Amino acid sequence: MWTPPFTSLGPVDPIDSTVSTHLLRLVRDSARRAGVAEDQLRAIHGTDDETLNGELNRIPLSSLVRLWELLAHALPVPGAGIAVVDAAPLGTLNTWDYLVTTGATLGDALRNAQPYHRLVTAAGEAFTLDGDGDLTVGFGTTVGDPKVVGILNEYVLAYYLRRAREATGRPVRPKLVSFSSPAPQQHSTLAAAFGTDRIEFGAAADTIVFDAADATAPLIRPDPTLAGLLRSHADLVLATAKPIPGPMDAFRIALTAALESGDLTLDAVARRLLLSRRSLQRQLADQGTTWRHEVDLIRYEQAKRLLAEGRSTSTVAVQLGFTDDRALRKAFHRWNGTSPTGH
Repeated sequence: MWTPPFTSLGPVDPIDSTVSTHLLRLVRDSARRAGVAEDQLRAIHGTDDETLNGELNRIPLSSLVRLWELLAHALPVPGAGIAVVDAAPLGTLNTWDYLVTTGATLGDALRNAQPYHRLVTAAGEAFTLDGDGDLTVGFGTTVGDPKVVGILNEYVLAYYLRRAREATGRPVRPKLVSFSSPAPQQHSTLAAAFGTDRIEFGAAADTIVFDAADATAPLIRPDPTLAGLLRSHADLVLATAKPIPGPMDAFRIALTAALESGDLTLDAVARRLLLSRRSLQRQLADQGTTWRHEVDLIRYEQAKRLLAEGRSTSTVAVQLGFTDDRALRKAFHRWNGTSPTGH
């Protein structure tokens, strides 16, 4: 699994952890064709047609990952990622598709498109390019599940091969395809789809290598004016994108309201969300968190705010539902290793 480098520089853009509606619709519809039950699809946040019809809407990456998980269980692996690409003719991913296929050469188009990778997926999903002759296109994901990583990287590398063929009009065959996942029992499906048996597994990175002749071949649409317009449109889309609140946003609003009302219990928050106790616990687990962790987090955030406003520790303890001042002090020391005195 590729892990993005830690950085504390600059503000986090709200769309950084989101994906485009075009990509989500593609994977959702692929899951539907694969036989995934409608109730499972409806349970995934942001997969309804109304939300997906808005080009500027951005869906949490977690929703896309959940769709990939369902696909990985519904279709054979390897092969599932290929099936998604087979259902994605040029234009499926809207502006991104044309960015990567419009330019003087394949290499030029991909290099000019690279800064706009967030147009289609989350910022942490890495799109890399390397080479002045042969061109290596790489992808790294923040997803943790190895099975999902396998199907996702299969899709991405096959996607760039399909777009390379569409952009050049040539029967492009990659020089090498590398997967970080272990070798499957058989990979004839991959060999047929990629047009080569030069496929390696257990590699350091997931990459596809294009021959220099293909990377520098003139494209069918060598239109620099159109390419410039596409980049301007991409700038506008990114600047005006609207992240759709994820399930945790609604939960934390309800959690804050419960805390302020003095009824900070799992059942009370579940009622506010019109969920059963068990359903809420399952949703939290799906998001990789727990009720206890979320309560601890909101108490810490509220304690910092109230103490900064000059409230006494005894007042804050009562307001946040601690048994007494001592319990707050103990919790505060656990949170950041210091005493709340003086805050």
